[in-house]
Amino acid sequence: MTSLRDVNPRVRAIRVCTQSALLSLSEHITQGAQHPFKEVIDVSSGDSHRAGMKPISFVRQVLAVCLHPQLLKDDSLPLDVRRRAQSFLQACDGESVGSYSASSGLLHVRQNIAEFIMKRDAGVPAYSKNVFISAGAQRALMVIVKLLSSGEGQGQSQTGVLTPLPCPHTLPMLLDEAGVKAVPYRLMEERGWAVDLNELHRAILSSRGRCEPRAIYISNPGNPTGHVQDRKSIQDVIKFAAAERLLLLVDEVYQDSVYGQNREFISYKKVLFEMDEEFRETVELVSFHSLSCATAAECGLRAGYMETVNMDPEVMHFVDTMLCTDISTPVTGQLALDLMLNPPKPGDPSYDTHTQEMLLTRTTLFHNAQRALELLNNLPGMSCQPAMGGIYLYPRLDLTAEIREQAEILGVEADVLYCQKLLEEEGLLVGAGQQGGPTGSHHLRLRILVPPDTLEMVLSRLCSFHIRLMNTDVGRSLTDKDKKENLHQLKS
Repeated sequence: MTSLRDVNPRVRAIRVCTQSALLSLSEHITQGAQHPFKEVIDVSSGDSHRAGMKPISFVRQVLAVCLHPQLLKDDSLPLDVRRRAQSFLQACDGESVGSYSASSGLLHVRQNIAEFIMKRDAGVPAYSKNVFISAGAQRALMVIVKLLSSGEGQGQSQTGVLTPLPCPHTLPMLLDEAGVKAVPYRLMEERGWAVDLNELHRAILSSRGRCEPRAIYISNPGNPTGHVQDRKSIQDVIKFAAAERLLLLVDEVYQDSVYGQNREFISYKKVLFEMDEEFRETVELVSFHSLSCATAAECGLRAGYMETVNMDPEVMHFVDTMLCTDISTPVTGQLALDLMLNPPKPGDPSYDTHTQEMLLTRTTLFHNAQRALELLNNLPGMSCQPAMGGIYLYPRLDLTAEIREQAEILGVEADVLYCQKLLEEEGLLVGAGQQGGPTGSHHLRLRILVPPDTLEMVLSRLCSFHIRLMNTDVGRSLTDKDKKENLHQLKS
């Protein structure tokens, strides 16, 4: 069984290599060094503001007033902006965003999150006592995973978490830090990266004797695959989790960015509550959402939440206790999370502007996905499944024997070498894929939530490099000694 823990040294190496090279290139450009590009473009991670996407005005205006309350008297700001800021300040101790909140978050915001969940799920009950705000969804996930792994060692007694391949690029390191063993299950690329029930059974059977599987992690919409599960698929996973007595950890951070034809986001909680009582009242579920992702993309404000379902009250007490170690999530992030989930309503002064900005972001994402997909699938040695949601494409690379030979000499995967060369020659940073797929398969992770003109530059550089690389019989005329010397220079 391939373990995601085995991938972690590779993940760290990729991160160190690419970030170091990125900084080095940026410094060279700043200092006037000559390169065939004027700037480095990073589309390897989910930070869309860094790539030039604009923040939502309503969010920034309300936060500005909260940070500088004198603006409450500024008539140039919309009335609903000032009223929302006033209500937020009244919810803060000392009427200041500079004061701490409870470890699980401001009660005012948690209540609003519960109301959002109820509206989203067509009336399925939600309660603020089951909502925990954290400094990003990853922090919330870490709290739960550490609780699962508490007091456990290595070997058969070690906690296992069923984890998709591919998965969010930060997940392997998170599980490793928590002392949990990842039990990989492969997503079906030929079916648009679908979750396969037979593969789940294979994964859990293969884990017997190696660890104690206690949870299954699901990303829906998929990160980085863009797959969106339908109701039947969600039901199958819930039944599987019930049969195997697994906690469901459901990453739903891209729920507002579904654009695939005839696809809609359906939460795991909603489907669970539509099922028979034996599932509805027994299956334990934790769902995650984040301010960092999709249309809001406020990565730097650091806020997310998790909602627990059917969790023992004593366990929830420990969740709250563990969140205390962070003191509290930044209050500005908590308020921005509220604004993301509870935007202006029809008739509010900010409604039209907010609606136009959100529509522009979603339209950009949809058109970028279509544009990039069409172009990538026309490149030799590259293919890409259509994304139905989320902010990434995950194209597959079918590289030449010469490139694979270079990578083998260097002791890296071929897609890592591809990314290194792409960064050096074109100033474009993309993410390398993850091991664990079919033998010889390699992938790239490419963020598509960027301004359209930036996307055109990304695609132009990527296509130019890819065609040049695939058409060049790399190193064929060199001796083995020359190859090794050149590759050593590249690696350095």
